[in-house]
Amino acid sequence: MAAVSGLVRRPLREVSGLLKRRFHWTAPAALQVTVRDAINQGMDEELERDEKVFLLGEEVAQYDGAYKVSRGLWKKYGDKRIIDTPISEMGFAGIAVGAAMAGLRPICEFMTFNFSMQAIDQVINSAAKTYYMSGGLQPVPIVFRGPNGASAGVAAQHSQCFAAWYGHCPGLKVVSPWNSEDAKGLIKSAIRDNNPVVVLENELMYGVPFEFPPEAQSKDFLIPIGKAKIERQGTHITVVSHSRPVGHCLEAAAVLSKEGVECEVINMRTIRPMDMETIEASVVKTNHLVTVEGGWPQFGVGAEICARIMEGPAFNFLDAPAVRVTGADVPMPYAKILEDNSIPQVKDIIFAIKKTLNI
Repeated sequence: MAAVSGLVRRPLREVSGLLKRRFHWTAPAALQVTVRDAINQGMDEELERDEKVFLLGEEVAQYDGAYKVSRGLWKKYGDKRIIDTPISEMGFAGIAVGAAMAGLRPICEFMTFNFSMQAIDQVINSAAKTYYMSGGLQPVPIVFRGPNGASAGVAAQHSQCFAAWYGHCPGLKVVSPWNSEDAKGLIKSAIRDNNPVVVLENELMYGVPFEFPPEAQSKDFLIPIGKAKIERQGTHITVVSHSRPVGHCLEAAAVLSKEGVECEVINMRTIRPMDMETIEASVVKTNHLVTVEGGWPQFGVGAEICARIMEGPAFNFLDAPAVRVTGADVPMPYAKILEDNSIPQVKDIIFAIKKTLNI
């Protein structure tokens, strides 16, 4: 009470000065957006921008999507542009390819890319090859998107990574976003591209929030297909990854930084066409390479990177053999402890980096 009465007796100017000195202004918190909402925002903006764009797939409309990625779009755009389909991947993928040939821009959602095997003839033979076989006269501007790779507890038939499968095929562009910025920028670029684009999302990343920079909030924000991003600068070793394992690589880099090892972490963003210039420039700087992916080792994304490094000018700068960290070469087990041992973990990445650096 004495302190209060003392303030009351003082002139107003002095009191206001005291109160002002007690406040400390901080910068506003950065906007956090989940990967799910970033994809939703990107599709919404493109649906609004171009009336030729439409979305079709299982449960994408009235149910707001199996993973709620298309939440609110059916209410906004109606039945003609947000279309629920029967459980028939070959059927609705074929309808989407035909619509693209007729001049529309379909977004074809697979509830999981494991189910895209039911439609792989439409994706490869009908979509990927037509632009080339027609001599450039018949573009197929279609997006195939959905969750890819391992989820949690869904066993072998729902846990495959299709990056190498679709990255193998000329005529397709293949992107694999990690964070919210990637997700929005790449889905918008994919929708605007005149080629068929496969967008490999990750179910476990949908609900993860990331800082959303001001430029990503713009309706004009695009991430160019075919360009990787250096997520962390480093000097001792290059670590290349895509999708969810990028986060594991950054965690491993943070741990190793405390031990004096500085990793350069590259987020590929695009599987095909692969940005080898960024990877080669990094290897020339660090003289060491580790690749990390959730897919199987044989004929994988890491295998392709290692082959191109060996065949290119960066090979002469390597001080040790390149090392791959991959999923185990087995169908995904159902038991959690076995599943965890079948997917690259932070400890596996740290072990591979230390092995490569011989420390």
